[in-house]
Amino acid sequence: MTSTPTDLPAALESGLRDYLAHLRVERGLSTNTVEAYRRDLTRYADFLGVRGRTAPAEVTEADVEAYLDAVRAGDDGGRPLSASSTARALAALRGWHRFALAEGDADTDPSADVAAPTKTRRLPHALSVDAVARLLAAASAGDGATGLRDRALLELLYSTGGRISEVVGLDVDDVGTEDAVRLFGKGGKERVVPVGSYARDAIDAYLVRARPALVEAGSVRGRSTPALFLNARGTRLSRQSAWAVLQRAADRAGIAEHVSPHTLRHSFATHLLAGGADVRVVQELLGHASVTTTQIYTMVTPEALREVYAAAHPRALG
Repeated sequence: MTSTPTDLPAALESGLRDYLAHLRVERGLSTNTVEAYRRDLTRYADFLGVRGRTAPAEVTEADVEAYLDAVRAGDDGGRPLSASSTARALAALRGWHRFALAEGDADTDPSADVAAPTKTRRLPHALSVDAVARLLAAASAGDGATGLRDRALLELLYSTGGRISEVVGLDVDDVGTEDAVRLFGKGGKERVVPVGSYARDAIDAYLVRARPALVEAGSVRGRSTPALFLNARGTRLSRQSAWAVLQRAADRAGIAEHVSPHTLRHSFATHLLAGGADVRVVQELLGHASVTTTQIYTMVTPEALREVYAAAHPRALG
């Protein structure tokens, strides 16, 4: 017996349930195969719910493309997928959309023209410094506990270039009183990363004015946690919830392009390199084992080349 999430919009939940029943009953797929479809499509439906989609008919091609980008990087709260696994996920969601179209639950198939991913993952576009400032300002909607938490979370992501799993995995003791934070990367490897004044101030405000209220919400149920970032139940904020925080801030900031936690990490590296930081310093800050991984951030755009040429070459300007 398969199941679907209970916290999805009703039309998404019923549409997914109907499709899984179709696979099991009408197409006669095995229990294991249907279960694999359920896992892939539940992740997809959760992603659509975060983006505010309430029914299959509301899904756009941009939603499908954003989902594929998110699962490749693990920015939706799940584990990152390889190119082949992402292609499998695309095949699963295409089947659902074709079914919705055939059943009259949608007028178009938003997945029809989406290409399967190649083995080389495209890096997310770096936000401009101004766009990052607007995003961070939009994070704190009011002075409530969650607003202060959201601002501290996004400030810390951008200030350190940390992976979303590293930042939501922080405990209060990892922050300390110094202007630095201990991040634990892949394989449990620890690194100490400086924290800028904006992020430090946001964290201090959260710790003093917001976290105690969230702790109190958890203590009602007899729970306590050393986690730095807490949800409304007083337990550790999940990767998916942190991703949703970023999405809401991007929407409020009027940023039309797809923004993920990895976008902030990419922006962090790009802005440092543009400001003159050495690539090996950025390598250490990002926690890359090899500088080769970091060097992909040094790709120069044609616009940047023209700007440097115009400013530096003695005969560039008439």
